[in-house]
Amino acid sequence: MLSLKANWRREVIAWLFPSDRDTWLTILRIGLGLEVTLQTFWLRADWYYLFASNGPGLNTRVVVESFLASESPFIPRLGWLVQFGAALGLSEHVTLFSTWLTLLIAGIFLLLGIVPRAAAITAWFLHLCTAKSGGLLGYGVDNFMTIGLFYLMLSPLPDRFALTHKLWNRRAADPRLFGFFRRILQCHLCLIYFFSGLAKSLGSGWWNGASVWRALIRPPFDLLSPELVASWHFFLPIVGISVCFLEIGYPVFIWLRRTSRIWLALVCLMHLGIGLAMGLHLFALNMIVLNLAAFAPPARFSKEPND
Repeated sequence: MLSLKANWRREVIAWLFPSDRDTWLTILRIGLGLEVTLQTFWLRADWYYLFASNGPGLNTRVVVESFLASESPFIPRLGWLVQFGAALGLSEHVTLFSTWLTLLIAGIFLLLGIVPRAAAITAWFLHLCTAKSGGLLGYGVDNFMTIGLFYLMLSPLPDRFALTHKLWNRRAADPRLFGFFRRILQCHLCLIYFFSGLAKSLGSGWWNGASVWRALIRPPFDLLSPELVASWHFFLPIVGISVCFLEIGYPVFIWLRRTSRIWLALVCLMHLGIGLAMGLHLFALNMIVLNLAAFAPPARFSKEPND
């Protein structure tokens, strides 16, 4: 009995702490750095419109943050930074610009691998603040970027390909630490896809193609004309069922050696199709980066922690 428990314990530890390289961490760092840089750069013209308390937009920061305060006073928001800036004698305009510039620099630092941990922590906190303060206009990409940055700032940075690592000639972390953080990311993605697919399959919209139809013709995602979508109406149920099957089957087939690469390719193609057909380019990039970081580099499924 004791031997059985000891073997079970070793198996669990070996699965949670497989020996792995940091290639996946490089993919995650560069991918998220590119996402943060692109998103911040694209928002430069609308930054004050979205986040100024007296801005002309309908979605003012004060309105959004009043809802956040009613939920919890501990949710990060740009109002914290504005209040901190005011205590230093800085105007709201200067504080918001400084936040935008710092977030842009953090994304560039992640992309290049310059002090990546500090850059990841800064990017995670500032992105979370902006995502929460602009929550009424946000969508899934903000949540998944926050998740990715959270894993990145906790992982054993810097990776081998980071500029800081090369300049300082730092010793690489324990391979089992790389394996542990990657394993948690893998499990997280499995839960996300499984419950997303399960929720889709419980309704009839994904079985008869109605949900796909609504997604493709709803502004501002209607890049394809309704006439073109209608001409392919017979294909919409196939797309809907395929999406449900891909997501529900993700926690199973992504682990199997014979189907792992196929499933990874299909999931990445699904997100690429979403990005091209609906204009959700940043969301597609985010999900592809997370999937590639989690499952693309060859992983060692070792039986022993020291293997």
